[in-house]
Parts: sequence; structure tokens; C-alpha cells
Amino acid sequence: MPDADPSHTEQQLEQQYVTMLYSRLDELRKHAKSRLSTVLLESGGTPQARSERESFNAMYTEDLAKYDAAENGLCFGRIDFDDEHRYVGRLGILDTENDYETLLLDWRAPMARPFYLATPAAPEGVKRRRHIRSRSRAVTGINDEYLDLDAARAAGVVTEAGGVAGESALLDALNAARTGQMNDIVETIQTEQDSIIRSEHKSVLVVQGGPGTGKTAVALHRAAFLLYTYRQQLAKAGVLIIGPNATFLDYISQVLPSLGETGVLLSTIGDLYPGVRATRIDSLAAGEIKGSLDILDVLKNAVRDRQEVPSSPIVLRFDTYDLKLDRKTVTKARGRARSSRRPHNLARPIFVSAVIEALALQMAEIIGGNLVDGGSLLSRDDIADIRDEMREDADIMSAIGSLWPELSPQQILAELWTSPRRLEKAAPQFDDNQRSELLQSVGPGFSAADAPLLDELAEILGVDDAAERERAQRQWRAQIADAQGALDILTGSAPQDLEDEMDPEILMAYDLIDASQLAQRHDLGQHQTTAERAAGDRTWTYGHVIVDEAQELSAMAWRMLMRRIPNRWMTLVGDTAQTGDPAGTSSWQTILEPYVAKRWKLTQLTVNYRTPSEIMDVAHRVLEEIDPTQAVPRSVRDSGFAPWSLKTTAENLQETVRRCIEHESHAGLTAVIAGHETVKNLSGLAGDSVSVLSVKDVKGLEFDTVFIVEPSDILEESPRGMNDLYVALTRATQRLGIIHVESLPAVLDNIAEAAFTPVM
Repeated sequence: MPDADPSHTEQQLEQQYVTMLYSRLDELRKHAKSRLSTVLLESGGTPQARSERESFNAMYTEDLAKYDAAENGLCFGRIDFDDEHRYVGRLGILDTENDYETLLLDWRAPMARPFYLATPAAPEGVKRRRHIRSRSRAVTGINDEYLDLDAARAAGVVTEAGGVAGESALLDALNAARTGQMNDIVETIQTEQDSIIRSEHKSVLVVQGGPGTGKTAVALHRAAFLLYTYRQQLAKAGVLIIGPNATFLDYISQVLPSLGETGVLLSTIGDLYPGVRATRIDSLAAGEIKGSLDILDVLKNAVRDRQEVPSSPIVLRFDTYDLKLDRKTVTKARGRARSSRRPHNLARPIFVSAVIEALALQMAEIIGGNLVDGGSLLSRDDIADIRDEMREDADIMSAIGSLWPELSPQQILAELWTSPRRLEKAAPQFDDNQRSELLQSVGPGFSAADAPLLDELAEILGVDDAAERERAQRQWRAQIADAQGALDILTGSAPQDLEDEMDPEILMAYDLIDASQLAQRHDLGQHQTTAERAAGDRTWTYGHVIVDEAQELSAMAWRMLMRRIPNRWMTLVGDTAQTGDPAGTSSWQTILEPYVAKRWKLTQLTVNYRTPSEIMDVAHRVLEEIDPTQAVPRSVRDSGFAPWSLKTTAENLQETVRRCIEHESHAGLTAVIAGHETVKNLSGLAGDSVSVLSVKDVKGLEFDTVFIVEPSDILEESPRGMNDLYVALTRATQRLGIIHVESLPAVLDNIAEAAFTPVM
């Protein structure tokens, strides 16, 4: 359906309207700043008043962020009906001077849906849809689509049923050069995308889609829609978005702020455990083992291995007497602690009390006679005093601690991966090769696959937070003391003669606020956003969780994630044909049904907006090798550039790649994708617009031009090498070249040789 070419006058009229909208936006921004300043100047009052101030502070701060985000592309569309027209934009604006008439519809509002859904075949009452393009605050162009035959004829436009909604605006966005940051698609959301974004399904919604179908964009816009629709519910609990790697999170980081949403936590699985960042590198085999549920028994065994029983009695000196801590006593105490069914650290006080009780009775018998015969000279209070003294005895508590120590997840896991003896005891079911893989991970700290294991250990160990609560109380008392000191200085600094002569109606600072209130106002924790508080709290539960590249998560990662979303309200986007991690999944059912039974819904994205048809023709053969039952998403465009291959020698590989980059130099971003060793060798080619990456690092990303170097290496590096090759092939939005030394894999032997020869 061709777009109409509106007159210059029409564009001027739209400019006037957009200018008016920006004027109203400036008024809203000014009002929010004024109210925020007033709130920040207020002090004192009841706890309720302070709570209200905090709420207003958060509200006006959020409003300002929303107004700033809407600055670019505030209004991008208009839909015309028989008796009205509606403008659509990034946020809603009302005319407060005219019965709160709607000046601009928020794109998420139900009344804005026809902008995305209307087609000539089903116009939903829309006569005309107008796309408004702008830069800064200036309207740079408008395009009209007539969805009503009579209106189209009156305008001199011929229509055709079907087609892609907003085709001109969509293709402009798709053909634009990449910048390294993902842009929102709020102006070009398509019908099948819109239905998923606005889905009311309240359990797990799975969005299965092939390369370039906009899965990530749909997920992010769904987050914005849910925060708009369920603001009160989700603002408190927060929304968590999980991505495959840090590069991907950086790539998408500006999308939600551009939609006016800033209270969302973005994380990888490897960084989800508070205080730990994934720096260690696992082999594929080690990652697969760690991601399997078989590792659960290993973790449990590793903890039980630290609940020790002495092989021979431990002699303890107490008050000039020798006491014996023997195997029988410790076994009985351990049994009592284990039978409590409490996690290790929370069961530890039971173990300690049982051992102390046994030692105290042993001491009582030594100095007071036989308790069984009733001849002891010690009273119950005397024995209680002995127990208290033993708890203060460093040697006794050290001996008990060595038998049932207080442990952290980091401590257990670090010892497990560095001690062959401990690993063998904890994992007798693994063979020597498996244990060797686990011990040979490279680098300090923990790997991404370790994060779910740390989380599991935190559940097995439990957290005895009594000491932390006491520390927090001490810190709070110190803050109050500091605040009181500040008020005392203010009081003491007032001249006595001034105080005597001062009008009693004039209040000093210490009349308006007490030490507790002053300390609370300076407590930084009170001013953290929901996302900031959630990031530091392992037990935080979210209102909604979105997972991108969800097929890559291991079974252990799913256990970690499900703890954070007990209501099971999730949006998962992915493509099982692109699963590259050996610990990942090829079946949504297998992963989800243990947690939600049948309460999950599968949706499909079928249109490929990113990858041109020329490249998808190549990728289709690879997909057939992976899963012949999967349909290839339909590309909406051709690029005009046929993929090519170029054979070279090992000695000339780097120079050949460099020459190809120069030859194919165009606007936008270029990626060189290769196996891990080749990536290391070619890393010197990286520059401002050129990245050299492994397949794992390009998950979810897109580039204008892609060079795949030595595809046979990609196939051989992983048990799911064919999936990795499929991912690599479908990252390009314009051009694809394949450079190789070894013969091309059979699935790529239909690619034509390059029509050029790089000058060496």
C-alpha cells in the first residue's frame, strides 16, 4: 500500500501542534521541578508525613525522568476517524485548561492500539494513519496511510489490502545504520508484536521467534507496557530483565529509559547473585556439568562434609580440668541438629548447644559427683553458669566451630573447585574426567555458571542474620548519636542573650526535628530506587521477570530465577534453534512444566525484520539441519547484497580479513565472528566501528556487516556448533561474507565465491 505524500501545509500544521505539545511538556517539567524542590525543603513531622514526602520525592523524580525521556520523538503518529483524530506519542498529555481533553495519547493506552493494529483489511474505524518524523523539536516529515477506500480515493491514493503496518516508517528504521545502541520500536510496532506486548496472560508467556523477529524489542516494550498498566503493583516489587551477556545489556540499556521507565533491574545470570561478578571462565564441559541438576547432590554433600565427627577424642582444657569431646558426643549433637531440618548455619546453634550441654554435664560430674545417682553438689543454676562460661571460652568454641563451622556459599564453592580431595568426596558419582573439568576453570573468582550454585548453597546453608541485625542496630544508634551531636552544636552555638531576647514564635532547627528524624533523612538506604534495593538483596522477589535468550539458561539457572518470582509471572523470549550453551534447552515444556505445570502459553513471532532474504536463504539450510520442523521467519525486505565466501591461507588470514573489512567499508557497525582462538588472533582488527567477537558474545546483537571467519571452527567448538553457526549467520542487517582456510561445511557450499580479490 503506497504512502500518500502530504502537502507542505499539512507538515506545517503538524509542526504547530507538536510545538504546542512541547510547550505543555515544558510546563509539566517546570511544575514537577517546583514540587520536588518544595518536598526537599520540608523537614520534620510525623512518620506518616515523612513517608508521604518520600513518596512525593520518588513520584516527582520519576516524572522528571519520564519527561526528559519523551524529549525526542514526543509525538510520532496520528490516527483519523470519522469524527475525531488522536495523536499518539511517548507519554500522555492532557489539556488541564479544557476539561482535561487528551492532547497526546500514551502509546500504551488502549485508545492508541488502532495505530498499531489497523490494516486495510481490518481498519478498526481508522480512515488514515499518519507517521510523524521529527528531530529534536522539529517535524522533518510526515507519511500517510489510507485504510479506508473512500478516504483513499478522495485523496487520490490507491490502496491494497494487507501489507506491513507503517511500511515506510518501518523500512526507514530497518535500513538505518546501526549505532551500537538498540533503539525503541514504539513508532513501528507491528500487529503480532503488539498482541504479545499487551498480552494479559498472568503466568509464563513464552515468545518463540527466529532471528530478527524483534523478540528483544517486544520484551522491552512489554516491560514498559506492564509498568504503565500495573504501575502500583510493579513499582514496589520491580521488574527484572535477564540478558545473555554484559554487551547485550549495554546494547539495550537505553530502550526503557527512552520509554520513560527507569526502575528496572538489568542483569545477567552470572551477575544476579549479590556481590559476585562472573570473571572465571569455564570450559563448555564444566559449564554443562554445573548447569545440570546432578550438581545438587554435589553441593549438599559438600556441606554435609563440613559437619565433621572427630576420629579420636578432642581434649579440651577448661578451668584446670581436661574434658573429652568424643565421637559419640559429636555424633549425637550432629544428629539432633540435622533432624531439625534447618539449613546448615541455622542448625548450627542446635549443634553448639548440644555439645555445650554434654561438656557441661561432663564438667559437673568431675567436680560435683555422679548426676545419675543424684549425688551432685551442683545446682541447675551452677550448671547453667558452666554452660555460659564455656560459650565464652575461645578454645572450646574453636573446637566446636571446626566440627560444624559457620559457612558462606563462596567459601564452600571456592574450596570445592580448588581441592581435588573435597570434590572427590562430594562428587563420587562423577568420573575423573568430569571432576578434572570442574577443577580446570580459568581465572579468579567465580564463573557465570557458578552464580546459580552460590544461590543454591545459600539455600542449603541458610543465613544467620542475627549478627547483621546487631550491626545494623549499632550503625543506626551511631547515626542517631551523630545527628544529636549536630543538633547539640546548633543549640550551643546560639548566643544566650539572643535566646533570651528571641521571639518565642521563631523556631530553631532543633525545634523542628529530633535526632532520629535527622538521622533518617540522611540514611542513603531510604533513597535507593526499587532496582537498587533489589540488586543487593538475594531474597528479593520481583513482580515480573523477563528473560531474553531464555533458551540459554541451564536447569540450575532456572532454579535460581524461579526463587525470585514466586508468582510465576514471566515473559520469556528466545529461539530453541539458537541454543548454543550445552546446558541450555531445546524444549520449553521440559524447562517450565516442573514449575508451572500447564500454566504457560506459547506465542510465535513469524516476521523477520532484521535479516534480509538473501542471508535467510543461506541460514535456512542450517536451520533444517538443526530442526527441520521449525519454520523460517519471513523476511520483509531484500538488501540487494548477495552473501559471498572467500578462501585464503592460514598465513594470510588476518590480512585477508583486514582487506575485506576495508573493501566492504560502509556506514554502521561491522562484526567479525569466529571461534575463540581465532578471535584472539584477530583481536587487533577491532576498532571504533569494528568488533571481533565469538558467537556467545553476539547473542541478541545486530550489525550492518558481518564476516564469519572459519565457520568449521564454530561447528567444532561446541556440541551445538550448528546452532552457533545459525546465530552467526543471522546477525547481519545488510551484508554477509565468509572467509575460510578449511573447506566450507556442506551446509554453506551453495554460497557464491566473492566477486572481488583483496589486494595483498
